[in-house]
Amino acid sequence: MTLDELKLRLSALLSARYSGTRSVSYDGKTVSYGTDAELAAAIGDVERRIAKLERGAGRVLRPYAVKDL
Repeated sequence: MTLDELKLRLSALLSARYSGTRSVSYDGKTVSYGTDAELAAAIGDVERRIAKLERGAGRVLRPYAVKDL
């Protein structure tokens, strides 16, 4: 999934949670959640995936030493 797709899903999940509904529709599919905890877990999962994609591969540090004589 791309970052834009994840952000669209997150906005759909958040709007469903704030409106009090337990079903979300995106990409022609409808997903119904039984409890608010399930919906919150889905939101948390999408947020973690977004953070991972935005963070990127990270920095690679390669230490080296130079000895001046």
